[in-house]
Amino acid sequence: MNNIIAFSAPQRRLGFQDQAHELISNFATQRRGPGDVFWLKENAELLNILECSGTVLGDNVLEPLDKFYQTLPDRLSFFPQYYRFLLSICLDLEDLGLEGDLGEILCNWVAEQGLADAELSDLQRGEARRLLARRSVMLDDAGLNDRLHQFIGRSETFAVPNKKAAYELTHIVFYLSEYGRKDPQLSVAAVQSLQFAGILAYLDQNTDLLAEVCIALRFAGHQPSQIWEDNVTECVAEFTAIEAKSMPSDDQYHEYFVANWMATCAKRPVLHAPIPAGPVRFERKNHVVGPLRNMSACLYQMRDARNSDWSRMQRVVEQSVSAEEGDILRAAQQSSTDFEAFFEGFSRMNVAG
Repeated sequence: MNNIIAFSAPQRRLGFQDQAHELISNFATQRRGPGDVFWLKENAELLNILECSGTVLGDNVLEPLDKFYQTLPDRLSFFPQYYRFLLSICLDLEDLGLEGDLGEILCNWVAEQGLADAELSDLQRGEARRLLARRSVMLDDAGLNDRLHQFIGRSETFAVPNKKAAYELTHIVFYLSEYGRKDPQLSVAAVQSLQFAGILAYLDQNTDLLAEVCIALRFAGHQPSQIWEDNVTECVAEFTAIEAKSMPSDDQYHEYFVANWMATCAKRPVLHAPIPAGPVRFERKNHVVGPLRNMSACLYQMRDARNSDWSRMQRVVEQSVSAEEGDILRAAQQSSTDFEAFFEGFSRMNVAG
């Protein structure tokens, strides 16, 4: 398991700060319109990263979103199903410096309406609780913390490819830690869950997820693997922002956001893709395919011949991947002392039937 680092609240530092005006203006006015739920998602994610990174904004940087801010009471009343997006945008705008007190008003309204009671997912309940608490509105949900810790403490969940579960893991750590502002008090098993999720993300060369795992580890007071952080940092320079006539659904903006966010958290160089005027989309060149798929195929085809002991399986698994994939696999082994424990679950030797 990686070394524990001293816990401290996030410090204000350069990250997206020197590009914040361009990004806010473009995402607010150029890519989509406020009536599009993807507009809500994109702007909520951007503002959240800026706020929790301690970004200091210059005068008038938030002006493109001021008109939207003023419409929030009407929007929340008519679109209560999007209350988490709308609250997140509202609170981040205020905390980033936009004048107004709608956040407290809207948090109280959400609590009075019991909107969080409509959530079936504990993850979403955790997010709702964190949002309301930012304006001292307490969400009464007995047992929520225990259920969240139970989920993230089941390490075997994260030893097999399951992106949905892995992203839920990182976001639960974000909420429990209040985005690095307090100790989330993770168990040893929960930290191992993050290690397993990071190994899988690295084997899959999923930069988006790997960056989130590294951030979550830092928020939990643990030093992420240098191999993982090096990998994400190198990927930052591979992004370009190009002018787009229409916005496709597979734009890689989120990967660009979290890769830069991780670099900021790690106090690494933050490289920015120049933002052209007009609608933009983010593309990444030189995306490498990891060995994860071929490793899984190899193990599945072995059936009863496979083994959970990595020392016995290493040669046959390495022979099933390409030379480039083999380099990634060997780096994955070096990236975490939990690799052998990860492989024990990844091998899936508990046969059904």
